[in-house]
Amino acid sequence: MIGKFLPVIPDMWGKMQVAGISIPIALLKWLMIYPMMMKVDFKSIKQVGKNSKGLIITWIVNWLIKPFTMYGIAYLFLFVLFKSVISADLATEYLAGAVLLGVAPCTAMVFVWSSLTKGNPPYTVVQVATNDLIILIAFVPIVKFLLGVSDISVSYSTLFLSVILFVVIPLMGGILTRITVTKKSGEKYFETTFVSKFDNLTTRGLLLTLVLIFASQTEAILSNPIHIILISIPLIIQTFLIFGVTFGISRICKLPYDVAAPAGMIGASNFFELAVAVAIALFGTTSPAALATTVGVLTEVPVMLLLVKFANSKKGWFNYV
Repeated sequence: MIGKFLPVIPDMWGKMQVAGISIPIALLKWLMIYPMMMKVDFKSIKQVGKNSKGLIITWIVNWLIKPFTMYGIAYLFLFVLFKSVISADLATEYLAGAVLLGVAPCTAMVFVWSSLTKGNPPYTVVQVATNDLIILIAFVPIVKFLLGVSDISVSYSTLFLSVILFVVIPLMGGILTRITVTKKSGEKYFETTFVSKFDNLTTRGLLLTLVLIFASQTEAILSNPIHIILISIPLIIQTFLIFGVTFGISRICKLPYDVAAPAGMIGASNFFELAVAVAIALFGTTSPAALATTVGVLTEVPVMLLLVKFANSKKGWFNYV
């Protein structure tokens, strides 16, 4: 409604940029990501050896399987099966948005999914901490490679700037906040009281970002409403596939359920805050790529809740004799 009846507002937002980065989006991204980064305790990396098999499965699926299956599934649907209803230009940018989702494994919402499946808390923390570190190294080259295959020109400088802005800065801020508050008031206060003060900040930042993006995408949505559904189909299939692969491998490797469940969840879900931020930095707030990452946000929560229910119903699979 804002985009349709008050177009001056998204127009104003669109002009507030520095080096191609939207200032309002950057601020909202920090509101979303900073509280999540405070929850990451990098001291837990010392426990990596205790659940090494589960972590190795997670790393392999997240970085050697997931980005490429996302590319393949999205390409199949957008360029082949939906060829008659989606133009090649739109399909290319939708594919770029899907790739950004596929190369950004979840580092925040996985805490929620792990909790709902009674996952092992220390293992989940180590998962998140190590994936945060891997993102710093692997995100840029994988995105560059897959978008290059799609003939999408993306500069390394923009990608690196996006990672610095939306991963490194909030990560360092979260670490410094954790160290400062813990030193002053103790770890118990930090975990039980301080962090909870920011619980609503992420949700508000996400909702405001969605409003901004949908307002900016008004013309594209109203002219191609069916595209929202079409984009969601490969994203949903990818989510089920990656969860099935991770959950299945965990069963074959005889991991305990409280490790297998969060392993499946972190592979299936996405760091959509980073994906949306990078899509906007690379292609703009009004771009089809940004729209595709936003569709990923909208589909993820209900799909992940279905997977949580499925995982909880299959605990018996992990009662090894």
